[in-house]
Amino acid sequence: MFSRKLALCAFVAALGVAGAAQADTNDFIPKHKGLWLVNVRVTDVMTTDHQHILTGAGADTGLQTRISDSLIPSASVSYFLTDNVALDLIVGTSHHDIFAVGPGTDVLVHRTWVLPPTLSLQYHFLPKDRISPYVGAGVNYMLFYSGQNENGFTVHTPNGFGASLEGGVDYAVSQHANINLDLKKIFYTTDASINGGAFKSHVNLDPWVPSVGVGWKF
Repeated sequence: MFSRKLALCAFVAALGVAGAAQADTNDFIPKHKGLWLVNVRVTDVMTTDHQHILTGAGADTGLQTRISDSLIPSASVSYFLTDNVALDLIVGTSHHDIFAVGPGTDVLVHRTWVLPPTLSLQYHFLPKDRISPYVGAGVNYMLFYSGQNENGFTVHTPNGFGASLEGGVDYAVSQHANINLDLKKIFYTTDASINGGAFKSHVNLDPWVPSVGVGWKF
């Protein structure tokens, strides 16, 4: 975990130095209606779920779920409907390990990939300025694939729709290029079935998703 955070901070610092070196010597294209903006980012999917694992009859087993974080590349495409309002689609896929944890227990039960494309409606403050913050809200679809069961457990996690909130800022460093910092909160709730329904867990898969990257305006 520490090494991942350190790598993310180092990447932010490198981008900041590059941006400062260019910002005073280049003009920039302001955000405007009809603009396309493509961002490529490093993203950390930071899960927060610790839900009780129950028997099929609803009795508490004393165990909880724990889901690993995932550092991934991601990309987004934004189209500006007006100078201030944009539609943004972000894509990226993350890998997670699911554990059953409790007193004296920490067992890997499932590995899975998640593809959560997220479509947001954003409002961009100060679209004509070099530093332009934004907020947004949207919907996402959680698609679990290439699951691998571990240690004699079978786990089924249904796909489904969720919601998202976000905030971020773009900093123009040249005519077309910008640095992007983005923070999303994803909300997705589902019921995981373990060993054919012998056990179950109400999973709130609500990760924080911080990202840093570079963008290009068209």
